[in-house]
Amino acid sequence: MKVLQFTIPVSHDRSVIVERVSSLHHYPYLHRHKEIQLTWIRSGEGTLVAGNNVHDYCAGDVFLIGANLPHVFKSSPEYFDRGSEKKVEALTFFFNPEERLSSLFSMPEMKPALAFFQQFKNGFKVPHAIIDKVIKTMIALDGASGPDQIIQFFNLIDHFITAKCKFNALATQSKLPSIKENEGIRIGKIYNYIMQHYASSIALEDVADIAYMTPGSFCRYFKKHTGHTFISFLNEVRINEACKKLIAHKFESINHVAYKCGFASITNFNRVFKCLVGLTPKNYIDRYNNNVFSMNRDNDYENLHKDHPEFPRFNKSRELMTSVMIK
Repeated sequence: MKVLQFTIPVSHDRSVIVERVSSLHHYPYLHRHKEIQLTWIRSGEGTLVAGNNVHDYCAGDVFLIGANLPHVFKSSPEYFDRGSEKKVEALTFFFNPEERLSSLFSMPEMKPALAFFQQFKNGFKVPHAIIDKVIKTMIALDGASGPDQIIQFFNLIDHFITAKCKFNALATQSKLPSIKENEGIRIGKIYNYIMQHYASSIALEDVADIAYMTPGSFCRYFKKHTGHTFISFLNEVRINEACKKLIAHKFESINHVAYKCGFASITNFNRVFKCLVGLTPKNYIDRYNNNVFSMNRDNDYENLHKDHPEFPRFNKSRELMTSVMIK
């Protein structure tokens, strides 16, 4: 899929390329590159489009983007407001097992790592169980020089290949039709329009106008090049935003969230929510609250164990349900 093919500048003193972002918002266009990308969102929030799927992101999240996977970190609309004081910060590493690091990944000891990245070419969000270790090592790698860079890179890879947790793919459709670069820009504009106007009523004709197409031609074009119908993509964006609002507890009622996310009917909202998330909105909130309570309880046990080593350690999983799992 030729979508704004990026060439990552090669650093003369690093095999793993580092990029530090401090900006008003993330780069807003759909793009891809041959390097594998590992990004830690230090501050900022919005929506990640990866391949044919939509995910939310916020400060503290870490994502691995597979080689040549079309993606865009789309900052929330308020980051584009004139006079906004919001900023995004991110630390990203790019590496390519097939070029500068090819000799390293051809070593027998690196076969599990190479197999891992081939298996997860559609990327994943780093699970909660290992995220602290991953971030700590990313910071160490960023500050490393000389041979220590490779040592920290080994440590980073080791966190992934030795993890016992589940990695959920960001994209579920691995092959999309090849398109020309200007069509990638067009699709990026369509994504941008939907993400900026999801809270209001979006007519098919309005989006078709953005693409300079008739409604019928647009529907066929969008389905062919994204794997989604216009309505299914719009629903995923809206439900993704609804999930963020529900767990933030900044709403008067579930009905209020539904209308704020562009649904004119609470019945339709409940139906679409259950279809995409697998839970009703109320059950989603209850499960999230139970997980938060469990996590806080676990922290209390951990602190008690530190003060009183004789007290048994509590080792329950702390995975929080903070994003929509697109099936």
